[in-house]
Amino acid sequence: MAELNSNLPPKELLEHIARSCANALSVAGCSILLLNSKKTHLLHVSSHGLGDWYLRKGFIEADKSLPEMLRGEVVEVTDAGQDLRLQFREMAEQAGIASILSVPLQQNGETFGALRVYSRNRRIFSRRDKEFAARMADLSALVLRQIQSVELTTKPSPENQELKPLELKKLVTFAHPSEEQFARLLDFYDIKWLYEPRSFPLQWQDNRIGEMFTPDFYLPELNLYVELTTLKQSLMREKNQKIRHLKELYPEVEFKLLTRKDYSNLLAKYGCGPLAGAKAEGVARVLFGDAQIEEKVRELGKRISDDYASHSLLLVGVLKGVFCFMADLMRHISIPVAVDFLGISYYADASSGVSITRDLDQSIKGKNVLMVEDIVDTGMTLNYILNYLRTRDPASLKVCALLDKRVRRLVQVPLDYVGFEIGDEFVVGYGLDYQGEYRNLPFIGVLKPTTSVPQTERETKKDSE
Repeated sequence: MAELNSNLPPKELLEHIARSCANALSVAGCSILLLNSKKTHLLHVSSHGLGDWYLRKGFIEADKSLPEMLRGEVVEVTDAGQDLRLQFREMAEQAGIASILSVPLQQNGETFGALRVYSRNRRIFSRRDKEFAARMADLSALVLRQIQSVELTTKPSPENQELKPLELKKLVTFAHPSEEQFARLLDFYDIKWLYEPRSFPLQWQDNRIGEMFTPDFYLPELNLYVELTTLKQSLMREKNQKIRHLKELYPEVEFKLLTRKDYSNLLAKYGCGPLAGAKAEGVARVLFGDAQIEEKVRELGKRISDDYASHSLLLVGVLKGVFCFMADLMRHISIPVAVDFLGISYYADASSGVSITRDLDQSIKGKNVLMVEDIVDTGMTLNYILNYLRTRDPASLKVCALLDKRVRRLVQVPLDYVGFEIGDEFVVGYGLDYQGEYRNLPFIGVLKPTTSVPQTERETKKDSE
């Protein structure tokens, strides 16, 4: 195959392999699949001749879909509708698939995926068919190794040349720039994602799927589907109807819709997008006065003191917005407390993932730690920090947040103590800022609605310097 020596992108090379394999074997389709890093699921990388609804029928469990593949065996299915080794037998029948041949993708004897061919006619694959499919599988593995070559070590020993678990994002072609930007944001916070991995049937006609909905992202560690839309609000009616219908049909599915406004605010929160540099025009109204804040902080301090009675406690905050709340909270805690601070990098500042720029001054191993937050909205930053602190072996780890903007939550994080729950409004004061201003206000206020800006869960670039 001369194409393998060309400058075609890897995704196009894999598509060419799938197409050539299907044509040469005179079958309906061919698919190249990869095992995830835990080897629990198979995910489509490239395919030819298969309908979109069949490719996105759901997550293929490796131990329920021709599991012999995991042992490096070639597997042949002559009756796809009846073979119990297949996970989606009914959907194979609906797609008109009668027989399947599965050949493992391997590196140094270890299986990391499969090449599968699909026939619409009952077929017993010949030795020559299997040899050709195995050759196509070797070519697919070669392309995938090329993708990973930049991540391999330079040491010559064989054990250091093993193919690392391939990240499917290297093969993704996004339909819209907003999706790529969102993927980068998820990568920054080390949140694993899959792009359009599943389609949900919404309507059926004569026992066949008539309409489907395919969310943009699936976050497997959070079990959450996310749909981005750049449509104006006036054009959202049809999409909102589909989403309501999806939730009715699949109530067990966790689903989050980010509208055009939501997405713009999300980017601006991290110092990106058209709203990032918007000018504020002052405070529109007071949300919580200083007396309300003082009463709530006193209440939180008493609850914390009661819960940690006869125990010492370490308060941990992230600079800078939390300092007002932290200072007042510790004065209302009646048990012995110590205080420490972290500093972290921010999405607008860094090209790689989030990192700790200022570490704790003391060990937290065996200590009771209370993470103190000024505001929690998406939860992505807090999720990263909690995971980091857990690696330091504290005796306990809880969270106290003055403000909870639950309406903006993407990552569900545990909040043990909450002062106020607020709506999707940009608030400033009592340590909270906008572009470095308003921190000194003694109350928490909402910026004027003429300025469309998002609340920061942390600080922008200006604050982290």
